[in-house]
Amino acid sequence: MNDLTEEQRIALEAAAFRRLVEHLRERSDVQNIDLMNLAGFCRNCLSNWYREAADGAGIAISKDESREIIYGEPYAEWQAKYQREASDAQKTAFEVNKPSH
Repeated sequence: MNDLTEEQRIALEAAAFRRLVEHLRERSDVQNIDLMNLAGFCRNCLSNWYREAADGAGIAISKDESREIIYGEPYAEWQAKYQREASDAQKTAFEVNKPSH
């Protein structure tokens, strides 16, 4: 690996994280269940990981706050705009591929 300083590594990881969040916001057509079925994580997982990292750093962030950080708006608003009912095929795939975390 390149000879990155710890500060450079953290800055690059943060930039990649910000780009991932931006990408997920742009792709509101991709449902969370599709992400779960294909990648084993979704926007909610990402918001949970964010909240866990904050908690580990002694920063209190609520579930709603962490979801708003990831979704770019309150979760209920995002759901009303973009979330569709999962198809039977999506539900079946989720049960087969459900992560254990």
